Amino acid sequence: MGLIRNSMKTIVNIVLIVFSATLLQAQDFIIQNVTLFNGEDVKENVSVLVKDGVIEAVGKSIKSDVTVIDGKGKFLLPAMTNSHVHSFNKVNLEEAAQAGVLNLLDMHGVEMMQPFLKGFNDSIGYARYYYAGYAATAPGGHGTQYGFPVPTLSTVEDAKGFVEGRIKAGAHYIKIIEEPWKPTLSHDIVKAVIDAAHDNGTIAVVHISKVADAHQVLMNNANGLVHIWWDKKISEEQLKELSQTKEFFVIPTVLTSHLALKTIRASAPEGSFLTDEEISSEVKRLYDAGVPILAGTDPPNANINYGTDLYKELVLLSKAGIPGVDVLKTATSHPADFFKLEKVGYIKPGFKADMILLEENPILNMENINSVETIWKEGTKVE
Repeated sequence: MGLIRNSMKTIVNIVLIVFSATLLQAQDFIIQNVTLFNGEDVKENVSVLVKDGVIEAVGKSIKSDVTVIDGKGKFLLPAMTNSHVHSFNKVNLEEAAQAGVLNLLDMHGVEMMQPFLKGFNDSIGYARYYYAGYAATAPGGHGTQYGFPVPTLSTVEDAKGFVEGRIKAGAHYIKIIEEPWKPTLSHDIVKAVIDAAHDNGTIAVVHISKVADAHQVLMNNANGLVHIWWDKKISEEQLKELSQTKEFFVIPTVLTSHLALKTIRASAPEGSFLTDEEISSEVKRLYDAGVPILAGTDPPNANINYGTDLYKELVLLSKAGIPGVDVLKTATSHPADFFKLEKVGYIKPGFKADMILLEENPILNMENINSVETIWKEGTKVE
């Protein structure tokens, strides 16, 4: 018993030491004279005061006796969100955090493991984790091929129980798969799942790969698409109808599309899929129509990582013709707004001090998103 007590005492002391170290890393500080993207627009030569892990003040002249960080010539933005991932272990959360990607939105995974990953949300070295649980799919459909059991839907009547099951398991939103390259859900079932999600007070997003399916699920009031279509361009009439009558967002996963289609096009008849340039053009058409764009990369598909590959997505969105400020919104304020992430995505008083300090300005060149100097999660440096 004495050995057990001594062992327990040692464990408790280790925990206290680690906890104390975390507290010692946290500090109150002010970043002065920095170029700031606050989640909405860019302001020059401002100061940001952080106390107790929260942004206390933002302005031109802030007086405080806390540690001063010189931001002259540097660029400060909110920490980022990857709006489409599939995460299976805590290493993914670490990789994301080390790139300043402090929020991950999982779109299909092993539901019983997901609360465990969510348990790292308050730890400094890990990204916060939000999830859909199992995606809604048909028997033998996309999402059933990954080696773990997945509940499927066969009738409209299955929708209510499926959605309630995901909510009970802690899902933050509902993901639906409409993928005609495999057995897939009918649009009646998809609509029933969307309606059930809305009845339960949550949003529903849909995986699509064809423009006709995209149009139909959005007409059925899906809140967003988690990919862009690959088969052909959306017509002006369809785009106008959707943008003027529906409110929705699109997570186009441009990087994933470019990488995946390299292989797919090789075995498909010529012209079966849009080119990379056409896919980027479709994203720009959505943006021009007023459709909010969110950044996501769908790792680990196509060997995409959970951290710095999100930078590549932002560069692709910039190359598609989206202005720099609005590109930054795709990974900061837009995900926070549409997925209702609490007190993140902005650098404003009262928000969590989740921030990235860059050495170079990404508005001038989006490649500068790679020039990370410091990352903070709730005011504590992410090492």
